[in-house]
Amino acid sequence: MRVAEVVGRALVRSGVDHVFGVVGSGNFRTTNAMIDAGARFVAARHEGGAATMGDAYARTAGSVAAVSVHQGCGLTNAMTGIAEAAKSRTPLVVLAAEATAPTSNFHVDQDALARAVGAVPMRVGAGTAAADAVAAVATALHGRRTVLVNLPLDVADLEVGDVEIPPLPAAPDPPAPSAADLERLVAALRAAERPVFVAGRGARSVAAREALTALGETCGALLATSAVAKGLFRGEDWDLDVSGGFSSPVVAELVAGADLLIGWGCALNMWTMRHGRLIADGATVIQVDDTTEALGVHRLLDLGVVGDVAVTATAARAVLGGAPDRGTAAANVEGHGTAGYRTSDVRARLSAGRRWRDVTFEDRSTGDRIDPRTLTIALDDLLPAERVVAVDSGNFMGYPSMFLRVPDERGFCFTQAFQSIGLGLSSAIGAALAEPDRLPVAALGDGGALMGAAELDTVRRLGLPMVVVVYNDDAYGAEVHHFAGEPLGPVTFPPTDVAAVGAGYGFDAVTVRGPADLGAVAAWVAGPRDRPLLIDAKVVADEPAWWLAEAFGH
Repeated sequence: MRVAEVVGRALVRSGVDHVFGVVGSGNFRTTNAMIDAGARFVAARHEGGAATMGDAYARTAGSVAAVSVHQGCGLTNAMTGIAEAAKSRTPLVVLAAEATAPTSNFHVDQDALARAVGAVPMRVGAGTAAADAVAAVATALHGRRTVLVNLPLDVADLEVGDVEIPPLPAAPDPPAPSAADLERLVAALRAAERPVFVAGRGARSVAAREALTALGETCGALLATSAVAKGLFRGEDWDLDVSGGFSSPVVAELVAGADLLIGWGCALNMWTMRHGRLIADGATVIQVDDTTEALGVHRLLDLGVVGDVAVTATAARAVLGGAPDRGTAAANVEGHGTAGYRTSDVRARLSAGRRWRDVTFEDRSTGDRIDPRTLTIALDDLLPAERVVAVDSGNFMGYPSMFLRVPDERGFCFTQAFQSIGLGLSSAIGAALAEPDRLPVAALGDGGALMGAAELDTVRRLGLPMVVVVYNDDAYGAEVHHFAGEPLGPVTFPPTDVAAVGAGYGFDAVTVRGPADLGAVAAWVAGPRDRPLLIDAKVVADEPAWWLAEAFGH
């Protein structure tokens, strides 16, 4: 048995069940060893797509995934996807063959590449191959890190005898808050009259959702999320949906009216807090995170609590008991513990304006182009509710993010930590494989769609019943609106028939210029869905999306 085969077997024995990649000479044997050990291999058409598929699969499934790439150029092709995963703290193992000889055409400092984007570099040793592979999975899974495992070519081909694969170490206990921090957190909850919880990436779990829902009921908090945790509180009466630039006007007003804001596994960054404009003067700001280094990175805090979200929320509720003492406010109870921010007035405001689709707007559709709001509301009504939505980056991205409902947090995949366009289609593929019983929906701009178009072949080859919606404004829309009044030639393009591109890859394809064209989508939904569907939506492009206008003052 070769070292390459030992590494592949050890990764699968440690819990890797999906590996995404492009296979070349350097990673051929390791990839086949993983397949032989029981992992599913998903062949991408580009290493960047493979890295993003692995990222999306891991974050949607809540488990570890692997990416397998060739030495040197295979790794550099994957770097944008690896950077997104590393910034998102995705448990991902990237296995890269490594040419260590400086005279090799494939030679590059692979350790430096990993460190440059925040990934953890590791290298396989000849006598420690199994232990090194297991350690990589443990670091990825238990430390929520993206790990680059470099496998030197000369080591990979070494013959070794029977190698015992050590077991994966048990996960460490989640950190509990200190007694002093818990006391201060509970005091803030007791004193608050209008508390708002904002749950982020670190709260994307069943345990965290249940703990935060129970604590919110106890202290009368409204429940919001960052964009990446959208859907976490779906079905809760006091769910605000997403806080920040994507928020509806009513939700933004309610968040800005809070006298206590707690970010639970949430960075409270400029997007989630609208550059701080959603934090009222005098409001108490608290952040709870299991990583000390994450506290206070984006804004000054009144209290930073080191602790696991579920553990900390459960401990706070236990101290509070049934409900905090608010004096006269405690009399206003509507069946949800102490009322706090949960009043009949707030309930009515949420009912009328929590969703963007309930906010009145002027339909700007023309005979040739459809308003993206009109388009997305219609798609929300047409497509099955059990869906998993992945969104690329660009001016358009707020429309599918906020006008398409999702069933829960696993129904939304938002790969935006690096703000790269071109990741949306591959994100949808990875999320679709993690949620095979849901309809996968990829929402892309035309720039990102054409950048990642090679993976349309992967969708077709895997037989995914995917809906790819391309918001086509024949431009890089964010730059068009951001630099309005300046020469826009570099960011505008002649019309592209993206539907024809999709048809060429084996998709059913439709061009949508108005609501009447959506009949073809309804027919596809009602049919066998034996081919994926691409919707080339020619969208109105004469104004920036609301979130872009708000973020940049347009």
